[in-house]
Amino acid sequence: MTPSPLTSKPSFILTLGFLTTTAALTVDLSLPAIPAMAAALLTDLPTAQKIVGLFMLGMALGQIPSGLFADRLGRLPVLYMGMSVFTLAAIAASFAPSIEVMLTARFVQGMGAASAVVLSRAIVRDIASGKDGVRLMSLMAMLFTTAPVIAPSLGALLMHWFDWRATFTGVAVAGVIMLIAIRVNLVETHTPEPQGHPVRQLVESIRIFFSFRRSIFGLLLIVTPPIGFMSVITVSAALIIEEYGLSARDYGFVFATAGLSIMLGSWLNRQLVSRYEVGTLIGIGASIMLIASANLLLICVLNSAPLWWFWGSLCVYFVAVGILAPNATVIALDPLPKVAGVASSIIGSIQNTLSAFGAILGAAIYDGSIRNASVTVAVTGIATFVIFALRPLIAPTPSCAHPPETLQERHPPVR
Repeated sequence: MTPSPLTSKPSFILTLGFLTTTAALTVDLSLPAIPAMAAALLTDLPTAQKIVGLFMLGMALGQIPSGLFADRLGRLPVLYMGMSVFTLAAIAASFAPSIEVMLTARFVQGMGAASAVVLSRAIVRDIASGKDGVRLMSLMAMLFTTAPVIAPSLGALLMHWFDWRATFTGVAVAGVIMLIAIRVNLVETHTPEPQGHPVRQLVESIRIFFSFRRSIFGLLLIVTPPIGFMSVITVSAALIIEEYGLSARDYGFVFATAGLSIMLGSWLNRQLVSRYEVGTLIGIGASIMLIASANLLLICVLNSAPLWWFWGSLCVYFVAVGILAPNATVIALDPLPKVAGVASSIIGSIQNTLSAFGAILGAAIYDGSIRNASVTVAVTGIATFVIFALRPLIAPTPSCAHPPETLQERHPPVR
């Protein structure tokens, strides 16, 4: 597949990168506001922390429809609709008079945000594959990490200048900017293919996805780590502010290092992709994640650690995520050019369902101890390495054994 000229157009790639930040921006910008929001809306901290899990659950449920209709109607119409829903729900959240309204708005907001996450991946598959796709995914991951680097500090500043509602208003403003960027910078990259009834097309697209063992292998590597890191992100504000005694502003700076770690991993991946095969890079990422998870498991046993050790181990974990995610995504999507929208939505819906589970689990088991804040991320990191180690059983063939365009020839269109 010859890469499209769009792969070298800065405004196009920046807009895709901005769209990938939708979930991280929405979650991370509001994290410093959770304790103050809980007090203002007369609820407890565990309930307030559900704004993370319900947003992720909404994203999980919204991704399959986004992917299906993007394959049937094109990428841009679905993006416009989804980001409009996202922006309106963000406005509702910023004015929420009760925790019930807030949680509802965040769930709807997640359903709208699903289009941005699904279609940014699908558009990359439309215009690039193989190592070109890995390079582009890595670049987008670097752009994606601007949200966790900037958003918590910006959220803390907005709280300092105004109040906790300003963090949710900031998300609404970001939604408006995204809609403008879509209009100005993106073009349609997919020829719509309404192949019969939508349900039949969806079922056939799902069947095609799961007929490729490489796609299953990539899927497992993508969806496992977020269970862990979402569990610790959800409780990170409470842990660092209440247990380690840092201010909300200092928390923003500490949290930014997690984003910088993903950026470092993505940058390393871009440097290495021309020298090593995708499978080798996945092995490097999985091994780094195992080292981080072993440290976190030791912290769980001790139930005590200085902030530098605890957060440093998490940062190493995030470096591994920056290496693993782009390569695993390309492995999962490479065989599926004609159903890239649904394929991306399968990945995203499962990923976000498990991320929501991780966030809700993290909030539910958190009791102020570092053990309960660390245990889920340690276990899922080790599980990710086990999945990599089982690759000969899951996906024994090379990552890119055949030209991507030929891989679906055995799957006739749905009539």
